[in-house]
Amino acid sequence: MAIKTTVVGSYPMIDWLVRAPSRQALHDATAVVLKTQELAGLDVIADGELYRFDVNHPETNGMIDYFVRPLENVRSSVTRADARAFQQQAGMGFRKHPAAVVEGPVGPGTLDLVADYRRVRRLTTAPLKFTITGPHMLSKTLLDAHYQDRPALAHALAEVMAEQVREIDADVVQFDEANITGAPDEAEWAAAALNVLLDAVPKTPAVHMCFGNYGGQSIQRGTWQALIGYINRLHTDHMVLEFAFRGYDEVQYLRDARPEIGLGIGVIDIKTTVVESPDEVARRIETAANVVGVERIHYIHPDCGFWMLQRSIADAKMRVLVQGRDLFEGRNS
Repeated sequence: MAIKTTVVGSYPMIDWLVRAPSRQALHDATAVVLKTQELAGLDVIADGELYRFDVNHPETNGMIDYFVRPLENVRSSVTRADARAFQQQAGMGFRKHPAAVVEGPVGPGTLDLVADYRRVRRLTTAPLKFTITGPHMLSKTLLDAHYQDRPALAHALAEVMAEQVREIDADVVQFDEANITGAPDEAEWAAAALNVLLDAVPKTPAVHMCFGNYGGQSIQRGTWQALIGYINRLHTDHMVLEFAFRGYDEVQYLRDARPEIGLGIGVIDIKTTVVESPDEVARRIETAANVVGVERIHYIHPDCGFWMLQRSIADAKMRVLVQGRDLFEGRNS
């Protein structure tokens, strides 16, 4: 089976969309992002998440606020008392304020993932990935004044989003979980909540995990070894995992992942502006393949999203991603 190339999700914000935002400008900018990926030769492309960008929250590129602010019974105005209460919570030290405050049973409110997906689906005929932040990550960034139980909040968030996910027939629906890497002790309830969403995906479910990309910095401290139990609980087709920045010594632990779970290996470092060479990408694939077996590697991709890079650098990294895969598989000979 040939290794497929894909991206994690986000693309650098396009300057003219920021200067003159409109529905038409977003349509045009998204079309540019999709076409750029097609021309790079990627097998599965993504919309770039441009519609999620919030100029007041650039550090996370909208991966939290876009999902929680529209929800019913969730307050986005945060008081000083809310901030103090949130700062006492463990594991979110890199945030000074909660993304929002949960004051009652969460409902969909005005969140409409289906409309967002369908708007993008009309812009390309290529295999398409749609990305959604996972319930563990969302629950950890909220101040919960209602459930008073984080697993219950995560499950409630998952139920709300699952109703919409059932209508998203993208080739791949990927859920992003960037906090569980630093909290492996929460694996049981985090996986249970995420499985609600994974089971709702009509086609191919995937899970992206990394150790954080908050303004180009890693946030979570942990190891892939500690997360194998979590991975094995997931009802996923494949994983999308960070490795290029961290190195490949920990690939060995993926041998303990359930064999039916495909592996996605990060071979592009998005925390540096240096563009890898095709040879370097091919060597990274070979390093991982020598450990877990090439048949286990279903995808290669960047470690995380491209949002923090300049467009020219992101575009170059996508091209070498494909060239490196082709070199590894002998397609250039």
